[in-house]
Amino acid sequence: MSGRLYGVFFLLALLGIGGCEGGPWNDPYPASEALGDVYYSSFAERPKHLDPARSYSSNEWSFISQIYEPLLQYHFLKRPYQLVPLTAVTMPEVRPLDADGNPLTTADAEPVFTDYIVYVQPGILYQPHPALARTADGSPVYDEEHPELVDVHTLSDFTRTGTRELTAADYAYQIKRLATPGLHSPIAGLMGGYIVGFDKFSGKVEEAYEALKQESPTDNPWLDLRGFDMEGVEVIDRYGLRIRIKGSYPQFVYWLGMNFFSPLPWEADRFYHLPGLDEKNITLDWFPVGTGPYMLSENNPNLRMVLEANPYFLGERYPADGDPGDAEAGLLDDAGKELPLVSRAVYGLEKESSPRWNKFLQGYYDVSGIGSDSFDQAVQFGAGGDARLTEAMKDKGIELETAVQASLFYLGFNMRDPVVGGDSERARLLRRAISIAIDMEEFVSIFRNGRGIPAQGPLPPGIFGHREGAGGINTYVYDDVAGEPVRKSIDEARRLLAEAGYRDGIDPETGAPLILYYDNAAAGPDSKALLNWYRKQFQKLGIQLVIRATDYNRFQEKMRKGTAQLFSWGWNADYPDPENFFFLLYGPHAKVDSGGENAANYQNDEFDALFDRMKNMENGPERQAIIDDMVEILRRDAPWGWGFYPVDYILHHDWYRNAKPNLMANNTLKYKRIDATQRAALREEWNQPVIWPMVLLALVFLVSLVPAVIVFRRRERSAAR
Repeated sequence: MSGRLYGVFFLLALLGIGGCEGGPWNDPYPASEALGDVYYSSFAERPKHLDPARSYSSNEWSFISQIYEPLLQYHFLKRPYQLVPLTAVTMPEVRPLDADGNPLTTADAEPVFTDYIVYVQPGILYQPHPALARTADGSPVYDEEHPELVDVHTLSDFTRTGTRELTAADYAYQIKRLATPGLHSPIAGLMGGYIVGFDKFSGKVEEAYEALKQESPTDNPWLDLRGFDMEGVEVIDRYGLRIRIKGSYPQFVYWLGMNFFSPLPWEADRFYHLPGLDEKNITLDWFPVGTGPYMLSENNPNLRMVLEANPYFLGERYPADGDPGDAEAGLLDDAGKELPLVSRAVYGLEKESSPRWNKFLQGYYDVSGIGSDSFDQAVQFGAGGDARLTEAMKDKGIELETAVQASLFYLGFNMRDPVVGGDSERARLLRRAISIAIDMEEFVSIFRNGRGIPAQGPLPPGIFGHREGAGGINTYVYDDVAGEPVRKSIDEARRLLAEAGYRDGIDPETGAPLILYYDNAAAGPDSKALLNWYRKQFQKLGIQLVIRATDYNRFQEKMRKGTAQLFSWGWNADYPDPENFFFLLYGPHAKVDSGGENAANYQNDEFDALFDRMKNMENGPERQAIIDDMVEILRRDAPWGWGFYPVDYILHHDWYRNAKPNLMANNTLKYKRIDATQRAALREEWNQPVIWPMVLLALVFLVSLVPAVIVFRRRERSAAR
C-alpha cells in the first residue's frame, strides 16, 4: 500500500465514513429507537427495594408506581390534590361503627370502629410473569422440583409466563404481608395502631414462621398467608374488600392510594420463595409483578433500568377534565386516549450532574432537574424575583415547570433542653430572636439557588389550612408590609434576646457569650459553607454556635435520646392533609417518649387538644378556624426556627407533552407523550459533528508522511539497482 493510499484510508477512518448513518454520531441509543415512542430519563441512586411492602424512597417509587396499582390514585391534573379510583370501581364506602360493629345511628357519636368497603374492577390482568404460569390442571408450572430452577440466572430465563385476573384477595394478601415481621415494612407500626387485628396477626405469623423454619430444609421457606386470618381484613367476594380500622381516621383513605396497599398475588410470593432464586437475586425486591401500565423489563441499576408497556394493561384513559387553564395549556389534548402514551421508558444511571446535564442539552434526556453547577446557565431571576429561562434555554425550546413541594425543612429546638427548650417566656423570646436572626431568604438564595419559599408556619402551599397573603404572615418573625412578609430587623431580634436575659448575647450565669450546640450529620461539598453560614447567623446576636458534626447513625441516636440541642430536620408529606404536618409537633408523638416524628419533643396541651379535634374533621370553615388557632400557638411558642418549603424546578424539551407537575402522584409516566419526530430532528440539528479539527489533523498527518514516502521510494530504487 502506498503512503498516499494509506493516508486516504486513515482520513476515511478518522471521519467515520461508513459508520455513522442513522443519526448523530454521539447518539447513545440504537438507531431503531430514533422515531419510537420512548421516554428517556436518568437516575442517580440505585433503588434498594422494589417490593411495595418495603419500599419508601422516592427513587424506588419512581419505578414501582408505574408497575403496581393500589386501589386509588391522585387525579393527574386537579389541584388541590384529589383522590380518585384507580383499580376500584368507586371511592370506598366509609361506615362508622359502634363497639359491637353496628352502624352508628347518630352523626355526633364517636365511632369505635370504621369500615372501608371497596370493590375492584373486573377484568384487570397482571403482567406476564412465570409465577402465574399454570399447567393444564391449574397448578403452578414452577415448583420446587422444576428443572429450570437450576439453569436460570435472571427472570427472563424462565421459558413460560402467565397471567390472571386481579381480585380483592390480592389486596388482602398484601395487607397481611405488611404485618409480616420478617419484611420490616416501614408502615407496620403505624398500621398496627389502626387496622383491627394487625398486631395479633403479626404475632401469629411470626410464631408460625419460626416453626416452619425448624421443619424446612431451605433457608427461605414460604409461609402461605392465606391460611391466617386478620380480623380487620375481610374478602367479601371475588371483587369486594372490607378493611376495619380502630376509631376514626379519615386520612386512612390516603394510604389506599400508596404503593404499600398495592395488590400482590399469592403465586408471586410463593414463586420468589422457590429454592435457589434468592441467592441469584431473583426476588420481589428485584423483579416486581403488577397490573400497572408498565413492567420492568431490564433491571441493571449499575447501568440502566427499562420499563416496557404491560401487554395486559386494562387500558385506562387520559383524564377529560382538569383545572382552569389546563385546556389552554394543551394539557387536555390527549383527553380520552388510552394509556400509556409511551410504550417504553429508558433510565440511564448518572451519578454525576454534569454528564446528565450535557445529555439533556444534547436532547438525549427528555427532562432534567437543575443542579447548582448548571443553574445560572438555565435560570435567571427577574426584578420581581420570578424565575425565568435564560435565552440559551429558550433558543432550544426548553420549558421550565415549577411547583412547591408538599415538604418542609426547619431548624428544630429540643424542647427538653434547659436552655432553648421549655414553655417559659424567657425560652420563647430566645427562640423567636434566633428565628428572626436566621435569614431564610438568604439561605434559599445561597444554598438553593432561589428554589424555596421561606416558611411562615408548618403548612406548605397546596395543603388545606395554608393561608396566603397578610393572613398567612408569621408576625413574630416578619412584618406585614402591604400584605407581603418582610423579616424583622436584627435590632428587633437583639431586643428580644435582651428581654430573654441574654443582652448582647451574654450568658448571665457565666458572663461569657451564650454557647449553643448544633448537631448535624451534614456531608458533601457544601456542608462546610453551610455550617459557617449558620455560625454567622448566631454571631449577629453575639451567640457562639458550636457545631457538633457526627455520622448519621450517631445523630439519629442523639435525636432518639433527646441529647441534641439544635438540629435541622425535614418532612415530605405522605398525603396532602394538614394532619400529616401537625402531627410532627403533637405531644404524644415526641421522639424521646414514643420514637415518633415529633423531633423537637414539643408539648402543648392546648395544641394537642386542638389537634385531636382537627385531625378527623372534613375540610371546611370550622376546620380552618381550628387550624388557624393551632398555627398561632406554634408561632408563639416557636418550637422550630421556621425554615422553607422547597420548590421543584423541572426542565423539559418542547417535544415532551403533558408536563404538569404532580408532587403527590408517583404514577404519572403513563400520561406523558413524546413527539419522536420532532425529537429526532432536533437531536440531529444539535449534534452535528465538528469535523474541521479532524480534517486538519488528517492533512497534517498526510503532509508528515511525504518525507517518509520520498525516502522509502529512494531506498527502493537504490535496492533495485
